[in-house]
Amino acid sequence: MPDAWNQPDKLTPILREKSQLSHRIAMYDKLHADKEDLEVWLELAAEDEDSLDDLARSLVSFEENLQSTEMSTLLGGEQDGNNAILEVHPGAGGVESQDWAEMLVRMYTRWAEDHEFQIKVLDLQHADEAGIKSATLQVEGPYAYGYLRGEAGIHRLIRISPFDASGRRHTSFASVDVYPDVDEDIEVDVREEDLRVDVFRASGPGGQHVNKTNSAVRITHLPTNIVVQCQNEKSQIRNRQTAMKLLKARLYERELKIREESQRVDYSNKEAINFGSQIRTYTLQPYRLVKDHRSNTEDGNVDAVLDGALDRLIRSYLLYAHAEQQAL
Repeated sequence: MPDAWNQPDKLTPILREKSQLSHRIAMYDKLHADKEDLEVWLELAAEDEDSLDDLARSLVSFEENLQSTEMSTLLGGEQDGNNAILEVHPGAGGVESQDWAEMLVRMYTRWAEDHEFQIKVLDLQHADEAGIKSATLQVEGPYAYGYLRGEAGIHRLIRISPFDASGRRHTSFASVDVYPDVDEDIEVDVREEDLRVDVFRASGPGGQHVNKTNSAVRITHLPTNIVVQCQNEKSQIRNRQTAMKLLKARLYERELKIREESQRVDYSNKEAINFGSQIRTYTLQPYRLVKDHRSNTEDGNVDAVLDGALDRLIRSYLLYAHAEQQAL
């Protein structure tokens, strides 16, 4: 394609695939190099006990890279290599859940930063007292959707409420939805007559532009009642473009779920954002524990998890989902 550089829309998917393949090759090369280093230190340690510390460090590095490479082999879904669109909504619990939703946004932001992924806030609605009413994030990085797709579902928090003067324990809920950021060349049939487009003034802190112009856009897809909105861009046109991108991603994900519904069980059938429907519980009181109810994985370092240390939970879910898929 001699004129490829003049057609960025067609070139972008190719460059993304190249980046994903390069990422995998680099992982395998690093694992092979770590294996060779480990073998060298094993030989040296057999002759010199002073090399045992270096052997231990080499073993830790090899185990870490082995787990990372193992995770990459579990990311074989059709859209696993894509960027991700992540939505967070508070559920039952009022201001408690709104604060919890904001904590989840911070957790995923920290996780993305630790992996050198790019985070773009597409929409963010602050609550009146504390926390947020909703947030939509775009996560850009190799296999971002593959890593994050297992985060979709209801997340429950149990803690002593900072908003309760009596210091009582509260249970809060928030939902997380994850969609693949679909390529431009994927056909998603969206008819103009099926859309209701509303414009309104952007809300939230910061900037003289906020609340002065009708730049925010909300799009309702009438046949499915899917609602998306964007208010973070100053231009109404750009907000509409972003909202349409979100709508296409959600419609594409909806079609995938319908197609797979008879073969697998996942969060698409989740219940109301309330008791009994959570995929993961974060307990801060009376003890401290994070538990994933699908894989039964537990992590006692709650602070680290809430600060973005999600890799162990993500890995355990991917292994669980792979086993479930193999059993079907």
